[in-house]
Formats: sequence, structure tokens, C-alpha cells
Amino acid sequence: MGTADDEAGREWARHWRSPQLPGLDLLRAHYVRHTFPRHAHDGYVIAAVTGGVEEIGLPGTTLRAGPGSVVLINPEVAHTARAGVPEGWAYSTLYPSRELITEVAAEIGTLRGTPGFTTGMVLDGPGVKMITEVHRAAEAGNALAADTLLRTVAARMLSRHAAPLPARRPSRAGGSDAERARAVLEERMARPPSLEGLAAELGTSPFALLRAFRDRYGMPPHTWLTDARVRRARRLLDAGAAPAEVAVAVGFTDQPHLNRHFTRIVGVPPGAYRRGRAG
Repeated sequence: MGTADDEAGREWARHWRSPQLPGLDLLRAHYVRHTFPRHAHDGYVIAAVTGGVEEIGLPGTTLRAGPGSVVLINPEVAHTARAGVPEGWAYSTLYPSRELITEVAAEIGTLRGTPGFTTGMVLDGPGVKMITEVHRAAEAGNALAADTLLRTVAARMLSRHAAPLPARRPSRAGGSDAERARAVLEERMARPPSLEGLAAELGTSPFALLRAFRDRYGMPPHTWLTDARVRRARRLLDAGAAPAEVAVAVGFTDQPHLNRHFTRIVGVPPGAYRRGRAG
């Protein structure tokens, strides 16, 4: 089992993927000191808190999720997470892909367009039990039960707590500059320009670009870039690349820098993450 930051055996985490459950990542963990910095996910988050309290920082609000709570986060929504009590928090998390959630939404026939959760947290004891049973079934190698439970809990959350996501429109005049800036950072991830250089390239000022980028993506460009590097690192590790190669490819100074940022954002080190992908 991958260890995230072992404090006298109190902290542990396993982040993994079952080859029999495509489109799904799983994380089961108990964190005490670990703090997730502001980051976002390519897909959805459906997390069942089973002990302690998780404090989640979402745009405009902070949620405190205790046992019996299900945390729901949409793709590309910037958020943080940390312990809300001294003993930390324990949870079982499902990370279904956009494709998987869209498929389930189409099957239940109650949503049109791209589905999105309309609340960040719900109290749902039966839902928490279903999510933990997805983990148990997957860990036992029972793909039929795990896939059945996964689709059941996804349908439960979508039918009760989701609606079509509205078309994303920039909320400020600089929204298009923010999107262009993101494209530049994605293309030149290993050698990004400075904020001043990026603003000059886009024909705007550093402060205006910073404000527009934070408004559009929920974090400043340098924070977004670190998160994007970790997301790309995950894809490269999934493809079998070695951590040292990945660090250079995504623009980290060296493998220790990759290890530090990867562990903070994903919850486990790159080595444990790779072992989880290998089954």
C-alpha cells in the first residue's frame, strides 16, 4: 500500500486503478498532516468521508465534511483539502472520468448535455456505504460487483444532485487572454515564460492577466502550471515512463521536485502511484 506521509503509522494512502474498471481512479486514505494545495481534476470527484473531518476549500466557500458526507466536485473546479480536526480524516474516493459520468447520465436519461453536480457536499449514509463497497469489491478483484456498484452510486448522485453544466463564458473581458495564456503554458510547460513575458506576448499587462487567469481558472498561473505539470506527469507515468524522465519532460527541476509536488497534489508519491497502476 502506498504511503503518503507516514506519521507514526497514522497516515496512509492507496491511489490505484483496476484494469477491469476503465475510466476510474480510486483513492482510499487517512490523512492527518497532509494538505492538498489548490488544484483541479480532469474528471469528477465522488468522495465518501468515513472518519474525522475533511475541510474542502471551494470557490467562494469552505465545506466541512464528516462521516456520512459525500463530497462532489466537477471537472476543472479548483479546490483545496486539509484536515478539519486534529485526528485528520479518512475517506474513500472515486475519480470517474468525464466519459464515464456522461455515459451514466445518458443511461439514466434525466440529464441532457454535460452533467455537473449542483452541490459540493451531501449527507448520504447509504451513498457512503455504496462508495466504500465499490472499493472493497475492486480490491477483492470482483469487477462485476465493483462496476455495478460504481454505476449505481454515480446514477444516485447524478439523479439527486446534478444538472446540465452551463456553457462556460469568461466572466471578465480578459477571459480570452486567460484561455490564450493557458494554451501557451500547456505548449511550453517545460520552459514557460515569466508573467511579464506572457502578458507582453498576449498584448496585456501582468496584473490584468493575473486577475483574468485567477477569475477563469480559480488560481494564479504559477499554481495552475504546477497542477498541470502533475496532471501531465500522471499521464506519462500511466504510459510507463520513469519518474526521472517525467520530471524533465514536464519542467520540474529534478525528480525530488516532482516527488514533492506530485505527493502534495495526488496524495501519494510517484512510485506508489506507478505501482497502483500496475495492479
